[in-house]
Amino acid sequence: MIILEINFAAKYNDMILPETKTLAHLFEDCTSKYPDLTVNTMVGWTSGQTYQELKEKAGRLSILLDSYGVGSGDKVAILSAGHPNWIAAFFSATAFGRVAVPLLPDFSPSVVANVLAHSEAKALFVSAKCYEKLSAETLAALSLVIDIDTLEPIAGNKMVEGANSSVTAAAEVGAAGAAGHAAAPDDLAVLIYTSGTTGNAKGVMLTHRNFMATLRTCYTIFVIGPEDSMLSALPLAHAYELSLGLLYPFSAGTCVYYLPKAPSPAVLTHALKVVRPTAMLVVPLIIEKVYRGAVLPRIRNSKALSLLDRICHPLLCRLVGKGMVRSFGGRIKFVGIGGAKLDVTVEQFLKTARFPYVIGYGLTECCPLLSIAFGNRVPKAGSIGLPVHGVSMRLDNVNPGTGEGEIVATGENIMKGYYKDPEKTASVFTVDGWFRTGDLGAVDKKGNYYIKGRLGNMIVGPSGENIYPEDIEKVIMELPQVEECIVISRQGRLVALVKMHEEVIDIAHRDKPSVMEEVEKLRAQMLGYVNSRVNASSRLSTLQFMTEPFDKTATLKIRRFVYASDSPAI
Repeated sequence: MIILEINFAAKYNDMILPETKTLAHLFEDCTSKYPDLTVNTMVGWTSGQTYQELKEKAGRLSILLDSYGVGSGDKVAILSAGHPNWIAAFFSATAFGRVAVPLLPDFSPSVVANVLAHSEAKALFVSAKCYEKLSAETLAALSLVIDIDTLEPIAGNKMVEGANSSVTAAAEVGAAGAAGHAAAPDDLAVLIYTSGTTGNAKGVMLTHRNFMATLRTCYTIFVIGPEDSMLSALPLAHAYELSLGLLYPFSAGTCVYYLPKAPSPAVLTHALKVVRPTAMLVVPLIIEKVYRGAVLPRIRNSKALSLLDRICHPLLCRLVGKGMVRSFGGRIKFVGIGGAKLDVTVEQFLKTARFPYVIGYGLTECCPLLSIAFGNRVPKAGSIGLPVHGVSMRLDNVNPGTGEGEIVATGENIMKGYYKDPEKTASVFTVDGWFRTGDLGAVDKKGNYYIKGRLGNMIVGPSGENIYPEDIEKVIMELPQVEECIVISRQGRLVALVKMHEEVIDIAHRDKPSVMEEVEKLRAQMLGYVNSRVNASSRLSTLQFMTEPFDKTATLKIRRFVYASDSPAI
C-alpha cells in the first residue's frame, strides 16, 4: 500500500483550513478574512458578489428558512444552474446547521419529485427554468419554495407564528447566528443524489469532515489565491465541481465566474476570452472534443504542420499545445480533468504538448477525490496516479494471473453512507471498513494506479472469459469518424453502439438507397478494423450507428443501463 505524501506549499501555511472543522467555520472564517473581495460573478457582469454581501445574503436566507420552520438538520434542496445566488442558498443551509440537497438541472420531473420526497426536503431554491418540473403535489409537500434569482418566496406553508423574515443588519447573521445552528464535523452537510451509469440514483451522505478533508487535499495539488480566477462550466450539484470548483476557491479568496447559458462550444469560447481563467475543471469529453474537433483538423489541413508531425511529432505537439493555452485565455495554469476516463491518445497529446493538465480519479462517495496524476510527472499516459494526501488505496481480490483487482480506499473524505439504505451502504464497504469503488485496477512498481474497467460493466464471454468493454471502445475511438461509443452485450453477442460525427452519415437522408449502401460499407470497414485489433473473445458481432445523442450523466458519462435493450440506431 502506497500513500502519496506531498509537502504543503508554503502559501498553505497562511491558510485557515487546518483549524477549520465544518463548513460553518469555513463560511465564517473566509467571509471575515476576505470581506471586500469578489467571491463570484457571472460572465458578462460588470461587478460581482463580495464575501461580505454573500455573508449577509446567506444570513438573511437562513432567517427566512427559520421563519418557515426549516431548522437545524432539515433538508434544503437547490434546483438551478450555477449562479452567485446558488452559493448563497448553499451556505444558508450548510453554514447554519441544515443539509443541502443539490439537484441536477437536467433531472426529469419524475426524478425531481422522487429525490425531493426521498430526501424529505422541507425547502427548495429553484430557477424559473426548472420551476415547470414541479408538480402541484410536489409543491404542496414543501414548507417553502424560493425563487433563486430574486430570493423571494414563491410558495410555501404559513410562517411560524411570531417569526420575522426581515433582516437588515449584517451583525445579526454573523458568528452568533451560525452558532445557533451549530453542526459537528461528522454531521451530514450535503446529500447528493447520483445519476450514474448503472441505474437508479442513490443519496450519498457527505459530512462536514468529508468536505474539509477534500479541501485540505486541494492545497497539495494546486495552490490558488485572490490573484487567480476560475471558470465554472460543470454542474454545482456534482461533488467534483462543488468541492474543487466552489468550496476550494471560496476558501482561497479566488473569484469564480459562472456561465449565463449552457456550456456550448460558442459559449465556452467567449467565456474563456473574457475571463482568461488561471484554473478550470472539465470532464474528458470537453477535452476530447477540442482535440478531435480543433487540434486534429488543424494538423491535417496544414501541409506544414503535417510535415512537422512526420519529422518531429513532439515539437508539433508543443506548438499546438501553446495554441491550446491561448484558446483557454492565455493565463491557464491548471486544468483538472475528472468525472470519467480520458482517452489515452488525447492524454498522450496533452502530455507531449506540456499542457497544464491533471487527471483526478474519484467518486461522489469519496467527496470526490481518491488519486491524482500530474500530467507531466506520470511516466505513462492512462494512469490515475497516486493516492492523494490523506487517502490510502489498495487492490482487493487480485487475480494472480493479471495482477488486477478491485480498487478500495479509506480516508476522512469517504461518505457516511447512502441515505435510508443501510443494506446498500454495507455492501460497498469491506469487512475492515474500506470503500469499494467498483473499479477494476492495476498498480505499477512505483505505486501508480491504472483503471482497467468498471466491474459492473464487465461482460462474461461464452467460455467464461472476462471481457472489458472499455478495451474495445478504446479501439473504436481510434477511428476519426467516431464521436462516442459504448459496447454492450445483447443476447450473448457483443454489440457496439456508435455515434458518428454528423458529417459522416447524413441522418436526414438515411433512407435513400445510396446512403444506406455507404452506411453498410462503412459498418463493414469499422467492424473489420476493430475485430482485427482485439482478442477473439472481444470481437464484435455487429455495430450500430446511433441516430440520437447518448443519454449522459452530469459528468457526461453514458448511462449504459439505458441501452441494455434496443435503441434507435441504423
